[in-house]
Amino acid sequence: MDNIAPHNIDAEQGLLASCLLENGGDILSDCLEAKIRADYFYRPTHQIIFQALADLYAAGVPPDEILLANKLKDAGSLDSIGGHAYLYELTNRIQTTVHAKHWREIVREKFFLRQLIRTSQWTVEQAHGAGQGSVPELLNAVECEFLKIQDDNLTSKSEHAAPSVDMACALITKTLAGRGEVSGVPSGFTDLDRLTSGFHPAEMVVIAARPSIGKTAIAMNIAEHAVLPLIRETRPPTPTLVFSLEMTSQQLMYRLVCARARVDMLKLSNGFCDRTIEMAHAAKEIKASPLYINDGSGLSIMEIRANARRLHQRFGIKKIIIDYLQLVHCPNDNGNREQEVAAISRGLKAMAKELNIPVIVLCQLNRESEREKRPPRLSDLRESGSVEQDADVVLLLCKPRDLVAVEEDDAIAVRRECIIAKNRNGPTGAVSLIFNKRLCRYENYTGHFGG
Repeated sequence: MDNIAPHNIDAEQGLLASCLLENGGDILSDCLEAKIRADYFYRPTHQIIFQALADLYAAGVPPDEILLANKLKDAGSLDSIGGHAYLYELTNRIQTTVHAKHWREIVREKFFLRQLIRTSQWTVEQAHGAGQGSVPELLNAVECEFLKIQDDNLTSKSEHAAPSVDMACALITKTLAGRGEVSGVPSGFTDLDRLTSGFHPAEMVVIAARPSIGKTAIAMNIAEHAVLPLIRETRPPTPTLVFSLEMTSQQLMYRLVCARARVDMLKLSNGFCDRTIEMAHAAKEIKASPLYINDGSGLSIMEIRANARRLHQRFGIKKIIIDYLQLVHCPNDNGNREQEVAAISRGLKAMAKELNIPVIVLCQLNRESEREKRPPRLSDLRESGSVEQDADVVLLLCKPRDLVAVEEDDAIAVRRECIIAKNRNGPTGAVSLIFNKRLCRYENYTGHFGG
């Protein structure tokens, strides 16, 4: 016996009838808000009817069986769905719309089951026809197809402001009780946390700089502080996921162990180190911490979101760092890099909102600020103004203009400016940090430092 695709004709008829009865416009509106489309219905006649109802709604016409019949007649579809007789049969199918929401969920559920079956069958067919060396591409294509189903399954619904007001008041109360404590995940840099109050759920934070300023270094310092809180801090470690698209996980951990143990990397590269005990202790700490690394090269935004989703569910990831945005692959290569980066940026912001965690994205700056000998600004974000729009916080790292080039070259520890160019929920400004080049580590600026 052939397997019949999952469906429920009774639920489809009940939902369509509910859209035609009194207050059917509200029910139809709920369906459209829940992303119900014509292809959610199994029976072709029901697909035609729902599409006509949606067209009436879009035109601002309240749906009923007479207007629907006229719409179908004008489109030449009335006879194909069974004529007036079937529309009257639908409206007589139910006595009340009280179960409309339940019918809608049944229709959605059956549709996604059919989608899963179709995608699984397509996967089997593709796997049978896969040639040598095509497995990575097939895995990427399959993951994208299933991710599309997941994204389609996510619904958004407008609701009254009251619950959000209650949550906002609770946050205000917590902030007041904390008396100036950082409300988000601390960055580890006192002056920066004072202005941003840490990194908050659903925020997309962009850290941008020119090459060799230390983007990866500051990102790993932030990750280190998240997973290894200071002894005086009472907060638990924050599980953190790092997508390293430029460096391997081994290189990243090499730098992190050295930075944590305060080992001079220049001396170490020459075979000298007098802090082996500290390095062993740092390695032990990091191994026991909730730090996760993905060093896949050429990852697409779909792959990043899928991997982040899995680790968020399995390990409770509370913060994500991506190094760096311009290296994220866009599968829809249309030759317009600005549009590609814009799509990646929107995807990362959507991921932050979906997982309700801060997503920190490293980004390149263009050369304009260097050419014009000025501090960088938002318009210097490379390749896309969309990054500027999507980000909640934008931090621009740069060399202070009052630093002499010779001093910069000779010094081991140098001052850097961190310009808070955008802060959606707080003030902008600039703070000073210290970058220790030998330790590959950013630290708080205390007003003076040694070379």
